[in-house]
Amino acid sequence: MVLLATSNLETFLPIVFMFIIALGFIVTSMIATHALGPKKKSAVKAEPFECGIEPIGNARTPFSIKYFLVAILFVLFDVEVIFMYPWAVKFKTLGLAGLIEMFMFMGFLVIGLLYIIKKGALKWE
Repeated sequence: MVLLATSNLETFLPIVFMFIIALGFIVTSMIATHALGPKKKSAVKAEPFECGIEPIGNARTPFSIKYFLVAILFVLFDVEVIFMYPWAVKFKTLGLAGLIEMFMFMGFLVIGLLYIIKKGALKWE
């Protein structure tokens, strides 16, 4: 039993080393760019820059929440589709149980989509 705990530690040791190296690289890069980078400040550099277009008006202009809602729903359903790829790769080995589970998963997605449509979240008035 003690041997198993030691081998577990040995298997995670490279991951810990990689994490320490990555963290060290990040800290070193941040310090080096701050210390070596240019420090000239001017009014032109303090201006907002949007793809070369001169800023017009206030950036805090409110707009419809529908944009945010559609974006969040897109991300939600897009992430859910990502869960289907591992299932497709292991389709033959999962058998009938995997097929039933995927139909249940897709059923929940369809129920969620129908709920969203019924609530009118996708209607643009």
